[in-house]
Amino acid sequence: MPSPQQVRDITLESLLSQKKSAIVKKWFNAILETYPAETAKFLSSQKDQFANPVGSTVSHEIENIFQELLQAQGFDREKVSPFLDKIIRIRAIQEFSPSQAVAFVFFLKKVIREVLAFDIQKNQLSEELLALEARIDDLALLSFDIYMKCREKLYELKANDVINGTYLLLKRARLICETPEPGSDHKDDHINSLT
Repeated sequence: MPSPQQVRDITLESLLSQKKSAIVKKWFNAILETYPAETAKFLSSQKDQFANPVGSTVSHEIENIFQELLQAQGFDREKVSPFLDKIIRIRAIQEFSPSQAVAFVFFLKKVIREVLAFDIQKNQLSEELLALEARIDDLALLSFDIYMKCREKLYELKANDVINGTYLLLKRARLICETPEPGSDHKDDHINSLT
C-alpha cells in the first residue's frame, strides 16, 4: 500500500503517461465506432499505411495529440494544429456532420474517465481531471475551426470546378468569343463577350 506521501506524488499526468498506450488504443477504437461496421473492421485490421492511409493517419495523429495534451502548461496550438488537421481533413470529406467530424476529440474525455476512474478517485485527482478536460474542450474548439477551414476550401474547389466546367461548355458551344488583349501580339484566353 502506498504511503500518504506517495499518494500525493501521483499526478494525473503521470497516470496518463503510464496508461498512454491503453488510452490511445481505446480512443482509436472509439473513433472507429463512428464508421460503418465494415469500414471500421478494415481500418482496425489493416496495419499497412499504404493499404490503409486513413487508419494509419488517425492512429498516428491521435497519439501525437495525446502526447501534446500531457503538457502541464497546456498544449501548443501551433504544434497540435497539424496533428488535428490531418484527421479533420479526412473527416471533412467524408459523410460526417460538423459535430460528428470533431466529436472524436470529446471521446478522449470518456476514455480517460473509463481507464483511470479508480486511480482518479483513489488519488483525489478530480481538479487535475477538470483542468485536463478544459484543455480537451479547447482542443475541440480548435478542431472546429480547422474543420470549417477545410469545408471552406472544399466549397471553393467545387465552385472553381463548376466555373471551369461552365466555361469549357460555353467555349465548346461557341458561346464565348476569345480575342487578344489590346496591344498584345499573341492570343491569350480572355473572355470578352458572349456572342
